[in-house]
Amino acid sequence: MTSQKTPQTMKPATAAKKLGVYLEATPEEFRDGVVSRDELNELQANPPQWLTDLRRNGPHPRQVVATKLGVSIGGLARGGVTEALTTEQIEALKTENPDWLVHERETQAEFRDEQQRLKDREANPPAKPAAKAAAKPKAKAKPKARSR
Repeated sequence: MTSQKTPQTMKPATAAKKLGVYLEATPEEFRDGVVSRDELNELQANPPQWLTDLRRNGPHPRQVVATKLGVSIGGLARGGVTEALTTEQIEALKTENPDWLVHERETQAEFRDEQQRLKDREANPPAKPAAKAAAKPKAKAKPKARSR
């Protein structure tokens, strides 16, 4: 007896995230259905025109905007960017280079440097100091037994 395998499916929001596109900008038939793993693989391998256009022009989800600007998602929020941006809007922000963007890029660079330092330290732990060879702690003298 063989069991029928059901295809693995996901919500449109999950598929949009995996495709790196803003869900609200996708076609209605994409948002209203479910996406199978095979359909997702096909969309990634042979993207339709709407997906190619979305990836090129946006609007882009926050994670993509943050990556394109070189900041964190939290940095976007601190800078007042809460909505999806198009590629044109992202390029305009890069050109303007407002103070918040400069600050958040510096913060992100410091974070990446610290992550790399920790990774390097974990890969190459510092040598432990040499143990003192014959330096055993002296045994405490036992108190003498009292005589009565």
